Amino acid sequence: MDLQPEELQFLSLTDIIKESITIPKRSLKTFYQITLTLIFPLSFAILAHSLFTHPIISRLQDPDIPLHSQSHQLALLILFQFFYLLFLFTFSLLSTAAVVFTVASLYTSKPVSFSSTLAAIPSVFKRLFITFLWISLLMLVYNVAFILLLVLIVVAVDTDATLLLMISLLLAFGFFLFVHVYITALWHLASVVSVLEPVCGFAAMKKSYELLKGKMAMAGVFVFGYLLLCGLINGVFAAVVVHGDGNSVFKRIFVGGFLVGVLVIVNLVGLLVQSVFYYVCKSYHNQSIDKTALHDHLGGYLGEYVPLKSSIQLESFDI
Repeated sequence: MDLQPEELQFLSLTDIIKESITIPKRSLKTFYQITLTLIFPLSFAILAHSLFTHPIISRLQDPDIPLHSQSHQLALLILFQFFYLLFLFTFSLLSTAAVVFTVASLYTSKPVSFSSTLAAIPSVFKRLFITFLWISLLMLVYNVAFILLLVLIVVAVDTDATLLLMISLLLAFGFFLFVHVYITALWHLASVVSVLEPVCGFAAMKKSYELLKGKMAMAGVFVFGYLLLCGLINGVFAAVVVHGDGNSVFKRIFVGGFLVGVLVIVNLVGLLVQSVFYYVCKSYHNQSIDKTALHDHLGGYLGEYVPLKSSIQLESFDI
């Protein structure tokens, strides 16, 4: 990012994406290694997940399968889902830590290498995990409310209450479109805050909430666009690869591999965008980022000496 901090606030949606795409060129080897070791496994797992769960679900739905066999398949499905979610969230946090740390290092002209990024990840991961736990609590409340809306829709269908059904569907759609997107934006920005500022958990969420003010529309477009792209990729993968029994093996492998590659690019650009968006929000709120303080803060993850003033400047140096 060659722009002056005060100029970042004027970046448009397309400007942020363009700026994000150019970042890996400044350290191709490092981003190639991050992509290969972290983002690729994450993207592959997201798509390949349905390849393993589809046969199990099909057997569970088969009325000819004995009850004891169905119990075994259900236990297998639950166990698989548990390890899948564990892998998903672990690699998601690792990818976020690696990309945000590397982008910040480039921003502060700190030497960048894959080894230094890996060395910083354990300390960064702990902070991201604490923030993730707080976000999970918020998502739990959201999911409970969403389930209640789904129950309301079922009741409306059973009672043939057309008006109630329409209201319930509108509420459910609006709930997803606004609340889900907002929580996702809050989470992603709070993750960046947890890496680049001396706060995490609820404090990072609070800081993310403040930074989103005035930029929520832009954040919403980014999040909705990302979710839409991921949904389309998963839909095509399910149609052609998972349920495409009529397609040749070669076609399914080719399309599957291509879609994994596309999802890798989407995830990498998404992580880069959320990093750049943090600086845009800071600039919009006239919160200057002292590059020296940020440089020292990043060095703290690597065990370097951190002056006491660094954390103070990074958090509250306003102009």
